[in-house]
Amino acid sequence: MTEIPTPFDSYRDVVRADWIDHNQHMNMGYYLVVFDFATDAFFDFIRLDRAHRQRHAITTFSLEGHITYQREVRLDDPLRFTTRLIDFDAKRIHYLHEMYHTDEGYLAATNELMSLHVSLETRRGAPMTEDVQARLQQIKAAHAGLPPSANVGRVIGLKARPTTQ
Repeated sequence: MTEIPTPFDSYRDVVRADWIDHNQHMNMGYYLVVFDFATDAFFDFIRLDRAHRQRHAITTFSLEGHITYQREVRLDDPLRFTTRLIDFDAKRIHYLHEMYHTDEGYLAATNELMSLHVSLETRRGAPMTEDVQARLQQIKAAHAGLPPSANVGRVIGLKARPTTQ
């Protein structure tokens, strides 16, 4: 068995000119775009790559996603993405991407996702192949030792303040 990186740390990118908004930083919509590129790299790693999808007539759909914006990134900033597998079952994969400024090292954003494995024939959820599930189990075991992330399972909302009388 090859060693499993903890976390997966492969995808790199750079903030492109067409991603910049009127505030002179990366527009919020492009965070989703670049996190999707990181998902592609992670899915290649877990062996849900293009060849596998074509061979088995499957794909994945995103069921839910949460992005947090920690610090801004600007034109030409280099980006590094790590991904940790949180959990999975026969049809779903729960994972977290973290986007870092490569040179300065700060956490810029996170993207927590739940993806569904889908049959292209039925357009419904379908079980992953046994080899992909075995690969996910290896990754889950390796990632189990990572420290918990405060960016998993977050809920959006305002904290209620006590009223004064």
